[in-house]
Amino acid sequence: MKIALYVHCFFPRHFYGTEAYTLALAKELAAAGHEPVVVSATLAGEPGQRNVIEDYIHEGVRVVSIDKNLFPNRCVRDSYEQPALRHLHERLLRQLRPDVIHVCHLISHTTALLEVARRMNIPVFATLTDFFGFCYNNQLESAGGTLCEGPDPERANCIACFLKLAGSRPNAPFLAKLGGHKAVRAPVSRQLARLGRREQEPFTISSFAPNDIVLRPGILCRAMEVYREAIAPTLFLKGAYERNGFPAPLRLSHFGIEIDRSPKPARNDPRLVRLGFIGQLSPHKGAHLLVEALRASGRANLSLSLWGPQDQDPAYYAKLWRQAEGLQIKFPGILPRAELAEAFGTLDFLAIPSTWYENSPLILLQALATHTPVIVADVPGMTEFVANGVNGFHFGRGNLGSLTDILRKVADEPYLASEMGAASSYERVPADMASDLLALYAAHGLVAPN
Repeated sequence: MKIALYVHCFFPRHFYGTEAYTLALAKELAAAGHEPVVVSATLAGEPGQRNVIEDYIHEGVRVVSIDKNLFPNRCVRDSYEQPALRHLHERLLRQLRPDVIHVCHLISHTTALLEVARRMNIPVFATLTDFFGFCYNNQLESAGGTLCEGPDPERANCIACFLKLAGSRPNAPFLAKLGGHKAVRAPVSRQLARLGRREQEPFTISSFAPNDIVLRPGILCRAMEVYREAIAPTLFLKGAYERNGFPAPLRLSHFGIEIDRSPKPARNDPRLVRLGFIGQLSPHKGAHLLVEALRASGRANLSLSLWGPQDQDPAYYAKLWRQAEGLQIKFPGILPRAELAEAFGTLDFLAIPSTWYENSPLILLQALATHTPVIVADVPGMTEFVANGVNGFHFGRGNLGSLTDILRKVADEPYLASEMGAASSYERVPADMASDLLALYAAHGLVAPN
């Protein structure tokens, strides 16, 4: 069976959770005798391709990449509905002739892909890895930093998120800075939401059309009706989509991890506690909070390794360097996937101090699979996998005092690293994900069940 796996970006330039999930799935589907192809994109602003559509091979997987430099987002609406892509999607699908389309992330392809697939009568399924399908900022975090339930009836809370983001940009014009200020953000958002309900001759201000955000949930929901069924990797994400009117059936399928699960090496000095952070060095991942907590703990037997790219957010990286001065902190750079298990062997705890609502990040599952306990922010997409005090700890999201208390505890009771490591495991492998996917297709009569 020919399966087209659509994702927003891909290896080798992009290598985080959704991309890693897509790659693992493609490899397992190929091993099961199917013909997967990944359809990805070069993002606008990245070095352009020679052709609008280009083919390459990554780790034995065929990848087709669309150059989004030729289709940049000129307004908010382009980020989820871009009619200019319809002809390109149709042309590509006629070349690929897939039996199934599986959407791993829609953002680069927009509803244009779903409209073309519906018209061509190609079965479409999806894996939902974040909240893009109904949340403007994808993270289900309100402008005030709290957990959001989803768009309110007027979409004023979505506009508030836009205003906060627009006003925080260094080169933001005066009106954007004013509208994004927390003192006026709520009333401005409500007024813009009212103006945004005008569909004929939509209201615009400083090139922003609030109509683009007001209509977003409805447009996406109608387009996603083409999904025959979708996969959610956590109960939290599944429930959030269901509460926000997701138009297709949803089934739970946890991610699978391919990593060396050998027992952890013996610790050289059981008095020392080695912490690690692996991922994007950007504010929403919370590395700065971890550094602050390490300093506040006042414990000399704690050390920290911060793996991540220094060029993703140079200003933030420079801030981390300044914060780390005088502490036992290393910045080893990007950690290749092939070296993950070895790195976990050098850690007593992994910390995931994200300030947004993570959903089963692969690095969390990889840590557990290598018997590394995890310190996580108390968001449901992570606490689903970490039992507090058993295979890790929970701390209050964004709460420096709460995280500091945990660091002091593991420093003062270093034996916890071994005890919790023995209680840490994760058994699912990528072949399990592929089996779930094929069972999903079989339930719709598209492939013979195993």
